[in-house]
Amino acid sequence: MRERTEPGAGAKYHARAMRPVRHVMSVVGARPNFMKTAPVIAALRRHAPPIRHTLVHTGQHYDDSMSAIFLEELGVGAPDHLLNVGSGTHAVQTARVMERIEPILAAERPDLLLVPGDVNSTVAAALVAAKLGIPVGHIEAGLRSFDRTMPEEINRLLTDQLSSLLFIHSPEARLNLLREGCDDQRIHDVGNTMIDTLVAMRPRIRALDVPATRGLERGDYLVVTLHRPALVDGPLLDRAVAALDSIAAGMRVVFPIHPRTAQEMQRRGLSFSNPRIELLEPLGYLEFVSLLEGSAAALTDSGGIQEETTYLGIPCFTLRDNTERPVTCDLGTNVLLGLAPERILDVPAMLPGLRSRPATVPPGWDGAAGPRLVAALESGVPECAGPAGLAATIAPPRPWAAAPEQRLNTA
Repeated sequence: MRERTEPGAGAKYHARAMRPVRHVMSVVGARPNFMKTAPVIAALRRHAPPIRHTLVHTGQHYDDSMSAIFLEELGVGAPDHLLNVGSGTHAVQTARVMERIEPILAAERPDLLLVPGDVNSTVAAALVAAKLGIPVGHIEAGLRSFDRTMPEEINRLLTDQLSSLLFIHSPEARLNLLREGCDDQRIHDVGNTMIDTLVAMRPRIRALDVPATRGLERGDYLVVTLHRPALVDGPLLDRAVAALDSIAAGMRVVFPIHPRTAQEMQRRGLSFSNPRIELLEPLGYLEFVSLLEGSAAALTDSGGIQEETTYLGIPCFTLRDNTERPVTCDLGTNVLLGLAPERILDVPAMLPGLRSRPATVPPGWDGAAGPRLVAALESGVPECAGPAGLAATIAPPRPWAAAPEQRLNTA
């Protein structure tokens, strides 16, 4: 009979052996992945003895302005494998990643596959690795919006269930994982690796002084980023454009526009009439954070910007009904406006109150998350039993209820 666990407790994790980690493969696909992974790659390179690292770039973001420039700025270098999956529906994109990464994983068989975040590349790579018996480590595990209409939420849930090691950056992430039956021994609170990148790049970011080079007065403009389908792909975009036009009368707006947002505006004949709205091409990481650091506030539907503004102490207004990063609201500078573009009109009036609200940087958002993650690998990963899967098993929360003769014969 299998071991019983109490309701709500994480399932017991049984591993016959732990394998030392000598080769780590990382998979990136969308630009936030690069900032989350770069500090881990740097820590692996510094580790003694050295840990071999292989980088796979799926090409989910394939425009240089959205991809290659980030690899260059972060010092990661060219990927070892570029899959060139490009854009497509969720199913097409996921399938391409799975098809193209499988022979790479089968040939190289790393001791651990690291996947960051919640994009299609993340869940696709994790699924292939798990079926090949290659342990998976999930960077930024346990985040939940509790909104399954978001494709990212499905990706998070599945990736966490496929992962042997779960690297979290906030307390609620642990609670979410335990509620879902994950064993606490799989969970490692390492902190926020994306903030490591910001800390490491801070001197270069300040030296750029993008506000000065663009003729912007510090603390006198709103940075806007909008790209999620819920806001961009329907009638809400029209209302957001109108609201931004309105508030620009009293507050300068700087909008580095995402390619898909620009395409949708063009397709629908939308444009801004107020000359105080400055549209920019997508910026490199250093330029964008320099712009953000000099702003009065940010208006966004991005998850990562909620974290960056919290670290920088910049007020953030998020055009979403929910957030998978509640720590940015509880401790940081973030306010949820809801999926309601008309609330953009409230931003100028809300800004003084948000500036005066006490805000702190969450624990572990200190620039040392990458080294902590690599240190967690020193105890090894669950030993594999070959292509059939891990020799580690997760006990179900209760023993079989049916008599042996009633069980399905799957042989």
